[in-house]
Amino acid sequence: MSRWEPNARGRLEQAALELYRERGFDQTTVAEIAKRAGLTERTFFRHYTDKREVLFGSGTQGGAELQALLVKTLADAPAGLTPIDTVAFALEAAGTLMQERRAAAQQRHAIVSGHAELRERELIKLAALSAAIGEALRARGVAEPAASLAAETGIAVFRISFERWLAATGSPELATVIHESFQELKAVAAQ
Repeated sequence: MSRWEPNARGRLEQAALELYRERGFDQTTVAEIAKRAGLTERTFFRHYTDKREVLFGSGTQGGAELQALLVKTLADAPAGLTPIDTVAFALEAAGTLMQERRAAAQQRHAIVSGHAELRERELIKLAALSAAIGEALRARGVAEPAASLAAETGIAVFRISFERWLAATGSPELATVIHESFQELKAVAAQ
């Protein structure tokens, strides 16, 4: 294997998804993921700390890229939006970014949903996103408890929208599903 491996992260993610789907998460080893990707275990550990992180480190919902996008979009959101509309604006932008990875997101979701440890890790990741959104709202001058309420509510809407998007037939736009879900939340709150 060469010293430089083009798209190592993407290859590792794809190999892991395939193996988790074929064999199950618990039965798949790091060595098998690396071999399927045509890479070494050492390369795997340069990119990920363990086999769970292949699902959470980047890509579909994930990781630092998504958090950075949300924080930047919140900071750049138009002035005058309510806190919840500011969160909706940022999450819809994230939905646009994630749209092209729907097939991988469906595979990943099936794997995560079927494993308690992975569901727990997913909740931790969502809590971190909520904390980052809350902090970004406070940086915009939103006081407590409004910042935390908008952040937590936004993540709940995002999670439900994401699941609706994955389960939908056809190719709906995730940003549209998020927008519709926020409208439904407003209708419920107004009743």
